[in-house]
Amino acid sequence: MKMVLMSVRAQRLCLLACLLAMLAATGCAAVGPASTASIQNRGEFTIVTAFYPLQFVAERVAGAQAAVSNLTQPGAEPHDVELTPRQVASLTTASLVLYEKGFQPAVDAAVLQSENPQVIDTTTIVPLRPLPMSDDDLDRGQWAAHDHEALDPHVWLDPTSLIRITRALENRLSIIDSDHAQEYARNADTLNEELRGLDRSFREGLSHCVRNEFITTHAAFGYLARRYHLTQIPITGLNPDTEPSPARIAEVQLLAKDHGLTTIFSETLVSPAVAQAIAGDLGLATDVLDPVEGITNQSRGHDYLSVMAANLVALRKAGDCS
Repeated sequence: MKMVLMSVRAQRLCLLACLLAMLAATGCAAVGPASTASIQNRGEFTIVTAFYPLQFVAERVAGAQAAVSNLTQPGAEPHDVELTPRQVASLTTASLVLYEKGFQPAVDAAVLQSENPQVIDTTTIVPLRPLPMSDDDLDRGQWAAHDHEALDPHVWLDPTSLIRITRALENRLSIIDSDHAQEYARNADTLNEELRGLDRSFREGLSHCVRNEFITTHAAFGYLARRYHLTQIPITGLNPDTEPSPARIAEVQLLAKDHGLTTIFSETLVSPAVAQAIAGDLGLATDVLDPVEGITNQSRGHDYLSVMAANLVALRKAGDCS
C-alpha cells in the first residue's frame, strides 16, 4: 500500500512539475487574466468606434498600441447604420468601445447587449444640444418641429468638442494600459494642438464675412454655426434621408433671396439632387459642405482635419469673407 501511495504522489508531483514548466514556457505562470501589455503584444488590443470622427481620434491617440475599427463602413451614411452579427460580437470582445449614445440606434442596442465595461459614451463628455432655430425659422414657423425637439449629434463639427473627447480618450487609455500612458499623452497633445489650430483658422477666417448665413442639405452644422457665429439654413432636418416638403423648399428659396446668398451646399454622402434643384431655380452656385461623417474618394481631403479645412474654404467663398 505504501508503495502505491508513493507512486501516486510521485505521479502528481511529476504532473505539477510539467504543468509549471508549460506555464513558464508560455509566459502564463501568473494567476489571473492576462495583462493589457500581454494582450497588446499579441496584437489583440482593440478599440471599436461607432463612426468616422471617433475612429480618427482613436487612431491618432492610440497610435501603434491598438487596432481601431469602425462600425460604419466607408461611404455609408451613419445615421441609420445596421450591424452585422460579427460587428455586434466585436463590441463584447473589444478592449474599449467609443460611441455617441442617441446617434445610431443599432449601435446603442449592441453596446447595451455587449455588457462591455470599457465603454466611452461621448455624450457624457460633450452633452448634446437641441437643433438650433434661426430667427427666420422662428418668424416663418417651425418647419420640422420634431427635429427641433431632438438633440443634434454632430458635435465633432466644432473642433473644440473633439479636443475634449481626445483628452477623455487619452485618460481612459492611460488607465487601461498604464505602460503606454506617456505615449497616449504625447499623441493626444499633438492632436489637440492641431485641433486648436483648426479652430483658430475658422475663427479668423470667418470673422469678417459679407454673409453669415448658409444653406445646406441637412441640419448637421449647428455646432459649427454656433461656434463661429454663423446661421445654418438646412433644407431638411437631422435625418439626411428626409424629403423636404414643397413648403420648406419655398421657404429656403425665399431665405436665399432675403439674405442674398450665392451658394447652396450639398454633402458627399447624400444625394445633391435637392440642392442642385433649388440652386438651379434661383440661378445659384452649388458647392460641398461636408459633415465629415465618413471619408470616401469624393471627400475633399484624406482625414478630418483636411476635410474641415476644405469646409472652411467653401464657407469663406460662399460668405464672401475677407
